[in-house]
Amino acid sequence: MDRRVIGVETEFGITHHGRTRRGLPPDEVARYLFRPVLRWGRSSNVFIPNASRLYLDVGSHPEYATAECDDLLDLIASDRAGELIMHDLAQRAEAAMTEDGFDGSVYLFKNNVDSQGNSYGSHENYLIPRTTHFRRLSTILLPFLVTRQIMVGAGRLVPATDESPAHYAFSQRADHMWEGISSATTRSRPIINTRDEPHSDAAVHRRLHVIVGDSNMSETTSLLRYGATDLVLRMVESGVPVGDFELENPIGAIRHISHDITGKATVKIRNGGLQTAVEIQARLLDRARRFVRENGAHHAGVEQIFELWERTLQAVSSGDHTPIERDIDWAIKKRLLTDVAERGSLPMGHPKLEQLDMAYHDVHPTRGVFNLMAAHGRVSTQLAPERIQRAIVDPPATTRAALRGRFLSTARALGAEHTVDWVHHKLVDRPLEALMLKDPLSAEDPRMDALLDRLGDQVASLSEQTLSERRAQELPLALSERYKLGRAPELAEPPLI
Repeated sequence: MDRRVIGVETEFGITHHGRTRRGLPPDEVARYLFRPVLRWGRSSNVFIPNASRLYLDVGSHPEYATAECDDLLDLIASDRAGELIMHDLAQRAEAAMTEDGFDGSVYLFKNNVDSQGNSYGSHENYLIPRTTHFRRLSTILLPFLVTRQIMVGAGRLVPATDESPAHYAFSQRADHMWEGISSATTRSRPIINTRDEPHSDAAVHRRLHVIVGDSNMSETTSLLRYGATDLVLRMVESGVPVGDFELENPIGAIRHISHDITGKATVKIRNGGLQTAVEIQARLLDRARRFVRENGAHHAGVEQIFELWERTLQAVSSGDHTPIERDIDWAIKKRLLTDVAERGSLPMGHPKLEQLDMAYHDVHPTRGVFNLMAAHGRVSTQLAPERIQRAIVDPPATTRAALRGRFLSTARALGAEHTVDWVHHKLVDRPLEALMLKDPLSAEDPRMDALLDRLGDQVASLSEQTLSERRAQELPLALSERYKLGRAPELAEPPLI
C-alpha cells in the first residue's frame, strides 16, 4: 500500500512552584524556557536538527511538532524525543531562574487540561489525497474520532460539580470540543479542522488536521491511536463500503461517551437507532480487518494494532480493564488512582488523587509518574531507549525531513546564514536559489546536493555520521551527557504506587 506522511503537534502545560516565594506566571516561565532557543535560532519559532519544529504557541504553551514520518514507530520516537528536548529546556530554565533569585521547580506536563480547566491540544496531521471526497471522509471519520477515546483517551479525574460527583472519564479533550468540523482551532475547537494547508503540492495532497486527540504518555496507546486512524483513512480513500455511523449530535456524543467509563453510553445515529462506542468501533475493526485481508497490510505492525484494538474493546465491554492496564493510558492511570484511593481510603475527588492525575503526565524522567512506572517495567513500551535518543538528534530517514535535517546541519556546521520551513530552504546570501521541496515522501533530491555544494569544498567532508555528531552537540537542544550516552539516572521507587 501507499506510504502516508503523519505528524503530531503537542502543546505542553507549564508551571513554576517557588520554594520561598510564589512561583512565576506561565508567560514568564515560557520566556526562560525559550532563552536557549532564542540564542540558538534568534527566534521562538525554529526548526531544530532532528527536522522538527519548536515554538511558543498561543497562551505561552511550548509546542513541539514532529518531523514528517511515514513509519508509526518513527512518529512515536520523534514525539518522545520532543518530551526529552522540552525537559532539557525546562531544566535549563529552572537553573536560570534560580540564578535570578526565583528558586523552585519547573513542571512540564504532556496533558490537555490544567488545574483551572483550560485546555491545550495534541493535533494529528495526516496527508491525504486531494481526490478524497471530504463529505464521505467526515461522515465516516467523525464517528470514529468521537468513539476512539474509549481506546486512546488519556483519562481524567473530573472534579465534582453541583451537577455531578467527582468521577473518572476516558478523555481530557472531550469536554473542550465545540464543533464537529470548522476552519478555526482556538475559537471554536472543532474535532476536524478544515484549514487547507498541506505543506506540499496542493494539487496532489491536502492535510487532514485532527485536533480532538488526547496527549498520550504510553507508546502502545500512541501506536493504536495513529495506526487505527490511518486504517480508517485508507478505507475511506479506497472507496470501500465502511458502514453508516453518522452521529446525530457529535459534540453531545463525545461528552456523553467520555463520562461513562462503563462504555455502555449510547448515542443517536442519524439514520435511526442507538449504538455504543464499543459497537461502532467493533464494526469499524471488523471492516478494517476485511480491508487488510483483501488489500494487504500497509504496515509491519498492523496485526499488533488489530490485537490492541480488539483487546481494548473487549476490556471496555466487559468492565474488566486488567488486560489493558499496561498498554492503554486511561486504564493505566485508572488502576493507579484506584489503588491509591483504596490504600488510603480516599474519595475519588481527593486532592491527592487530583495531584497524582497531573503527575502522571509530568515529562521529567525521574519524577513523572508514568516515566517512573515505565522505568520499573510496569507499563508496555514499543521503542528501545536508543531509538528515542537517536530521534532527539537525527530526522526520520525516509521522508523530506531527512533533507531538511541535512540542510540545517550542513548550513550551521559551515556557518552559513539560512532560513527554513516545512517546504522552503534558503541560503540567505543566495535568495534566488531557494529550494522548494513539495514531496514530503522524498528523502533524496539532487537539487539539495547542488544547493549545498554552493557552500564550498567542505560540504563533501560532512558525512551523515559527522552531521549526526554535530547535531548531538547543538547546545540548547542536546541532553546532558548521561542521556546522550544512554545512561539513565538512578531511579527511586515510584511514589504512591
